[in-house]
Amino acid sequence: MTSATTAKYVFGKTVGLGFDEAISRVTEALSKEGFGVLTEIDVAATLKKKLGLDMPPYRILGACNPQFAHRALEAEPEIGTLLPCNVVLRAEGTKTRVDIMDPLAVMKLTGKPEIAGIANEVRGRLDRVLASL
Repeated sequence: MTSATTAKYVFGKTVGLGFDEAISRVTEALSKEGFGVLTEIDVAATLKKKLGLDMPPYRILGACNPQFAHRALEAEPEIGTLLPCNVVLRAEGTKTRVDIMDPLAVMKLTGKPEIAGIANEVRGRLDRVLASL
């Protein structure tokens, strides 16, 4: 179940999990689908440190499936600028919003059918990640 968003490059939903539990569950679900988390950016902590701003917890996970990344890089070396797949978690009170970069929308930029095929496979796995939450 996904909730509507105005952005055409993302899909997601709000889950009834606390922020830390949501991060744990998302990371576990990604792993089951062959993704590792290469980067983790704590946006709230960064904005607090650099700008003195307070905001609810907000984290960006850079998820990568090595097999798909390799196939995409072989087809188009420049595609690294669009990798990894970002998964955003943000606290919304006692719940957490999980948004995932839509590989179909982003990879469409290449105009290459072989990349579209990879994006379809990746999207299927990311759909399962979201559905498992």
